[in-house]
Amino acid sequence: MSKVSILGLHLPSDPRWVNLAAISLEEVLTDHAFCEQKAATSCISLIQRYPHRDRLVQELAPIVTEEWGHFRQVLAEMRKRGFQLGKQRKDLYVNELMLHQNKGGDPDTVFLDRLLTFALIEARSCERFRLLSEGLEDEYLREFYRKFMISEAGHYRLFIDLANEYLPEERVKTRWQEWLNIEADIMDKMEVRGDRMH
Repeated sequence: MSKVSILGLHLPSDPRWVNLAAISLEEVLTDHAFCEQKAATSCISLIQRYPHRDRLVQELAPIVTEEWGHFRQVLAEMRKRGFQLGKQRKDLYVNELMLHQNKGGDPDTVFLDRLLTFALIEARSCERFRLLSEGLEDEYLREFYRKFMISEAGHYRLFIDLANEYLPEERVKTRWQEWLNIEADIMDKMEVRGDRMH
């Protein structure tokens, strides 16, 4: 079984991506920093929107701190290498995922799509971090990204677990499969760029 299928993803990243990322290290680190920042704010927004869901609040509160810590780690790594934090760019991958979210109607459907979208983003980030941990020549960065890979795998699992906590498992499983197909189609159509995490 491939590492991609273990994560649930249907389509592996183009193998050229890690080589392009190595060439565009300052840009990919900038994008990574903003991804960590957005992950923290996304968890905050879930807590704000669903304060009555106690397990969600209890589980995501420390993730906010962890993701912000990751943002600071990436900033420190950039500073060490003499890199500057560039401007935040549109995340075309995430924006495409958001277009497929249910935005109205049944509140449980909206809630489920939010959780599964975040699970997908974490899963794809985990896969990309694995590629960096195995494909970069810089030994320090390989270990740097191995730690991020482990963290993202746990976050991916948490969002799936939260969905199963609040909604019937069969409903979660069915919608997850739909999302995996959507995500694979998005990845298949996206340009391979080394200056982006996704």
